[in-house]
Amino acid sequence: MKINKISFQNFRIYKGVNTVYFDSDSSKKNISIIAGKNGYGKTTFLTALIWGFYGKMMGEVEDKYRKDIKNAGGYDSFLKTLINRDFQSQIETNQKEDFDISVEIELIDLSIQPFPCETVLIKRSYNFKKQIEQLTVLIDGIESELSNVVGNEVFINDFILPREIAKFFFFDAEKIVSLAEAKSKQELRNLSKAYSEVLGIKKYEDLKKNLETLLSKYKREGASIEQKNKLSKLIQEEKQISELISLTVEEQQNLEKEITTQKLISDNYQEKLIREGNGITLSELQELKEEKEYYKTESVEIKNKLKKLLDIAPLVIAGKQLENLRAQLLKESESQSYDLGKFINSQEFDSFSKLFISNLKALSINEIEEDKLTKVIKETFIQQNKKEILVNNPNILIDFDEEQLRHFEAIYNNIKTTFSSQFNEIIKLEKNNRLLLSRVQHKIKQAEARTNNPVAQTIRKNKEDIDKKINKIILEKEKLIERVGGLKTQLASIHKALSTIEKEVDLDETESKKYTVIEELQQKISKIITTIKQEKKYSLQKSFLFGLKKIMHKENFIEDVKISVSDDIMDIELFDKNNLTIEKDSLSKGEQQLYATALLKALVDESGIKFPVFIDSPLQKFDKYHSKSIITEFYPNISEQVVLFPLLEKELSKEEYNYLKPNVNKIYSIENDGQNSTFKELEVEKLFDNLKSNSYV
Repeated sequence: MKINKISFQNFRIYKGVNTVYFDSDSSKKNISIIAGKNGYGKTTFLTALIWGFYGKMMGEVEDKYRKDIKNAGGYDSFLKTLINRDFQSQIETNQKEDFDISVEIELIDLSIQPFPCETVLIKRSYNFKKQIEQLTVLIDGIESELSNVVGNEVFINDFILPREIAKFFFFDAEKIVSLAEAKSKQELRNLSKAYSEVLGIKKYEDLKKNLETLLSKYKREGASIEQKNKLSKLIQEEKQISELISLTVEEQQNLEKEITTQKLISDNYQEKLIREGNGITLSELQELKEEKEYYKTESVEIKNKLKKLLDIAPLVIAGKQLENLRAQLLKESESQSYDLGKFINSQEFDSFSKLFISNLKALSINEIEEDKLTKVIKETFIQQNKKEILVNNPNILIDFDEEQLRHFEAIYNNIKTTFSSQFNEIIKLEKNNRLLLSRVQHKIKQAEARTNNPVAQTIRKNKEDIDKKINKIILEKEKLIERVGGLKTQLASIHKALSTIEKEVDLDETESKKYTVIEELQQKISKIITTIKQEKKYSLQKSFLFGLKKIMHKENFIEDVKISVSDDIMDIELFDKNNLTIEKDSLSKGEQQLYATALLKALVDESGIKFPVFIDSPLQKFDKYHSKSIITEFYPNISEQVVLFPLLEKELSKEEYNYLKPNVNKIYSIENDGQNSTFKELEVEKLFDNLKSNSYV
């Protein structure tokens, strides 16, 4: 499936009709570039596509759109933010008779069974005078019976691109690093959720949640008067605390926006101070500011690495006790292996095996099925005997499974081999970074202090006031973070109390039977979800590892990948050539983005959906070696059609573009007249010529 053309009409910064045509016939050259300065409409382009496909359901694609709709005061109010300002002004002064904004997308090379077609045209429009939104879907130029029967919205979701996984095809390269940083339980749940969406089993998980709600409803309806009173009180408290959490988080986000705004004002005053002092030039100031931000970022990364090492510091301090623990674990492992081996080779098991195989042959089943049954019986006996060994063996105190033992060994080997050198190196890095940051800050302070004229004094006073305001807001934000933590603890306590009361409820015979049936159904669905995830995780592991090895320039840096799926938690472990765990925190920002990029491609491959991929802010945080890998290995292979939205020179240099050029078929530059933007098609060879003529950055 490819996109042949996209057309915007009066959508935000794009006034009038603006159309982009893609060279969809080029099979080898799959990359198109739409370049523009910040604020010219690259992100608006993606927003328009999401709105065109999903309309009021765009909030389910990504949290960003859900928040935008909420902040606007609902979807109807959000629609009013989509109109081009000049166009709106002309409407208000009666200079326009046309009241429509629209997004039109033409798709080709589709395979919609059982309705073969050459093109699908999707057009979503909104009339501001009538306040009516309209969605039209034409298959080969006419309305299809299929889209009429299921509805246009359902047709797009089921036959074009499910909204649950759309975020994997329209994404900001900067933001996908969050995939690599998943560490907390909530973040790992989000990763598991993404995996479920890709596998298409979200409907099963939604059904599971609905059944859980139904089970709670049965219990609550069957409760005694006293229990109902307790439940009612707890449910009311749960509702109030949930609302308080939402309000506090929203307030926290508003404060973060305010901090960003005030910091910009403070930086502006700082520039004015230096201009007044004539101590250094503006370009030198900019270099100092960039240097300061670099050292601050480095400081955060160094502290994160140090924190990770400090997490295992208690084990290092334990010393001899750690050795005793390892000795006990190895002893238990050897004991279990010996006892199981002894059982498997025992006369009892041997005689049972012969009798079982003899009886099996009497059933006249084929050899393949016979081997499967024999294997299952053997594994069952081993598991059962293992339980008996654990019960009867007084030497088994800890009982780690193989995975837990392997993880402990990785930590132990790290402590014995590299921990000391890593710790000393991080301390050294932190000291040097702190010294360099102090020097830069001192230079800036000196530049500000070189003048005492009245203008400079006023500017300095204003800057100090703003800085005090920033510090005050930061303190308020920290208090809100603490409050959210306390509220979440209360909420968890309420959930536990609700669960305890529900378990104590005795249902009558009829309701009890209903409850049992629903509970069994819920367990079956849970088993289906787990089975699908477990079966598919191996192909995801293989695809992910293959992608990582192709784009990582460190040879044999990551040797293996293991994906763990348990209930609603999904985690990914990386291993080096010595089978030691590589902590994701220890990866550089560029490596983290490579990790996330490879994971994204693996998830897209697992989805089995052929759809164009749109990437905003490509090549952020990559060095030239990684950039080359991404350009030559990732972009040409992630999809049959890839559209990049770079900021030239910053996110795509001329050298990087030369690597990309053999795969480029179309180029557009977003031009802006100060108010509105338009698309200008360029020759593939002329992209950076246009950059020079327009003083691009």
